[in-house]
Amino acid sequence: MNSLKSHFAFNRSQRSGILLLSLFILILFGIYHFVDFSETSSFDTSSPEIVAIQQELESITKAELENKKPKIFPFNPNFITDYKAYTLGLSTEEYDRLKNFRSKDKWINSVVDFKRVTQVSDSVLAQISPYFKFPDWVTNPKPKKKSFSNFTAEKPYAQKIDLNTATKEQLQRVSGIGEAYSDRIVKYRSKLGGFTDDVQLYNVYGLDTAVVKRALKQFTVKTPREIEKMNINTASASDIATIPSISFELAKKIWEFRKLRERLENITELQKLEGLSQSKLQLIQLYLYAE
Repeated sequence: MNSLKSHFAFNRSQRSGILLLSLFILILFGIYHFVDFSETSSFDTSSPEIVAIQQELESITKAELENKKPKIFPFNPNFITDYKAYTLGLSTEEYDRLKNFRSKDKWINSVVDFKRVTQVSDSVLAQISPYFKFPDWVTNPKPKKKSFSNFTAEKPYAQKIDLNTATKEQLQRVSGIGEAYSDRIVKYRSKLGGFTDDVQLYNVYGLDTAVVKRALKQFTVKTPREIEKMNINTASASDIATIPSISFELAKKIWEFRKLRERLENITELQKLEGLSQSKLQLIQLYLYAE
């Protein structure tokens, strides 16, 4: 009992200390309950600088998310796998439609074809269609060759086109006559002032004989230009050289041939002249006569 009592026996100094401690505890308790320790934050999140930083952080985050997405490279939509279809955003049903279409050995050759077959949404199509890559023969088809099937058999005279009015486009429908040759024919026609006879077509520079024959199955001179003929027995070499496509050298040979014989009874006698082709002779007969 005396031992227990000794624990509660305090001297004057100890009692003063206990009293001060009690008062200090009471003061702290009062401060804790009656004083507001919350501080108003001086950090303004609505300031332009903070907003700009937040927007930049958001853009960086979006860019990172885009980089993590599977990249799309150009591809042929005829050969996509089910996984490829999944990464492109196609549904199972859309891919099955494409797979069924291809199983029939049919081909997608355009964005319109892909839309029609898969029935994919416009939003998905807009995202993936720029990456479609079709073969060159689809995107850059070679121009079809002109059909000459209607220009092989010879037409009757009434159905033939007049050589003096034929256009370049009409002439080009003949196999072997392209843009260059049709241009030459028209220019030669203008130089002559119009064709007088079909044989003059043989004198177009570079035009093959076989091509001329094909052309004359479809064209003929229906409005011949009149030619003032010269008498071979009185014409000089210079006169003969004025005939289109007749060189002065050939004209001189013709003149000398006639001079040696003094006169010709018929133009066909020129057949004996060495180097003179049948087509040239026919041409000469349009400009010369014997009298």
